[in-house]
Amino acid sequence: MDDTITILASNEEPQIIQATGVLPLKSSILHRNLATEPLHVESAKGSYLYLRDGKRILDASGGAAVACIGHSDERVQKVLYEQMSKVSYIHAQVYTSGPAEELAEWLIETTKGEMSHCLFMCSGSEAMETAIKLSRQYFLELNPPQPERQIFISRKQSYHGATLGALAVSGHQARRANYEPLMLPQMRQVSPCNEYRYKETDESTQAYVGRLAKELEDEILAAGPGKVCAFVSETVVGATTACMPPALGYFQAMRKVCDKYGVLLLLDEIMCGNGRCGSMHAWQAEDITPDIQTMGKGLGGGYQPIAAVLLNRKVHGALEAGTGYYQFSAKSFAHGQTYQSHVLACAAALEVQRIIRSDELITRCKSSGEYLEAKLRKQLSNHPNVGNIRGRGLFWGVEFVEDKALKGPFDVGQGIANAIHLLALDRGVAIYPGVGTADGVHGDHVLVAPPYNVSKEEIDTMVSVMLGAVEGVFGSLRS
Repeated sequence: MDDTITILASNEEPQIIQATGVLPLKSSILHRNLATEPLHVESAKGSYLYLRDGKRILDASGGAAVACIGHSDERVQKVLYEQMSKVSYIHAQVYTSGPAEELAEWLIETTKGEMSHCLFMCSGSEAMETAIKLSRQYFLELNPPQPERQIFISRKQSYHGATLGALAVSGHQARRANYEPLMLPQMRQVSPCNEYRYKETDESTQAYVGRLAKELEDEILAAGPGKVCAFVSETVVGATTACMPPALGYFQAMRKVCDKYGVLLLLDEIMCGNGRCGSMHAWQAEDITPDIQTMGKGLGGGYQPIAAVLLNRKVHGALEAGTGYYQFSAKSFAHGQTYQSHVLACAAALEVQRIIRSDELITRCKSSGEYLEAKLRKQLSNHPNVGNIRGRGLFWGVEFVEDKALKGPFDVGQGIANAIHLLALDRGVAIYPGVGTADGVHGDHVLVAPPYNVSKEEIDTMVSVMLGAVEGVFGSLRS
């Protein structure tokens, strides 16, 4: 198979970079890329996708870090079939169901009592919208209410979802650009926690964390200490800065600042949570507890669209005691959606969680992650265009640079990450590309986030093909 990829010099006009084998199809779907049609998947099993043309793809990224137990697990299929024979849909305003109640109890138990309640939406974006509204209502329900708290502070180069509210608290400039005029003005941003790019050479981690904590405090004071609802952050940053874990002590410092000014801590674990980083909740490795948390992706493992919002007793207690400020009645959450707590989605997610526990997949995720890390570092760390390799558990990112010493990113028009992704895909391995790593616009990276039950042989294949794609793309660029 011809796997030639065209790489552009920085002075050429940007073009679509396409691997052979991505064949145009007739489709009535408005696909995300209007220049090429996506590959057509006929079936999937375990870590593999099977295409209509007979090709097999090793799913090294679980889609977008979703397929945590692999594809087509018969245990989940059986549960879904049985649930469909009972009831498929109810309206959450009036009814509840066994799967929803059991899943909520299960998730709360995994927090060891730190969180007290949860609710279920259909996507990470919906979960973030819900969490934003929940943060606002918390302050309206306090006695006395604090309606002046309307501001949210998030981090530059972050991503929290595609809907307008979630996008407004996101700091990824390329994703925001077209919709800036529609953004809520109450959103402010501080620097990300990125030791690779922003910690000074002679600066200790403690000093760096202290600097970021002061920046958050200064931003709260600039906004007005009684006007900020929440500080919003991914615990381990996913799509926008390639599995960037926090610096040691970072979230403890942020928690302290939030508590000082009565600001809620809202953690986005849609991509990094649910065991992906080696603990059920990524915040459990940070020795802190959020006030509100979102989950998604690995929650349902792709078997049904589902996401969750978890809240602690403080937040729930305010709603329960509720003043009814600006509402028709007290003791309610002024938010609801048609498919909230969908029965089939909750049934599937509950079975996925049971499989993760019964198969000891979080433990396996941690040990397999150590193996994946070692392979990535051995094969890629010395490459002149690999700037940084980072991650946790089975959540790893590789950042590419034009100049290793200066950490300079490639010109955005060269499409480096996408070219590596397409070349690996053409060779039978799917990895997740991303851009804007350096500043929200410039910078290239790829993510590896395989199922938790991935084998060592599959990891070997992933890293080997990835290395070949990296060498192929940069070899083409140099020639």
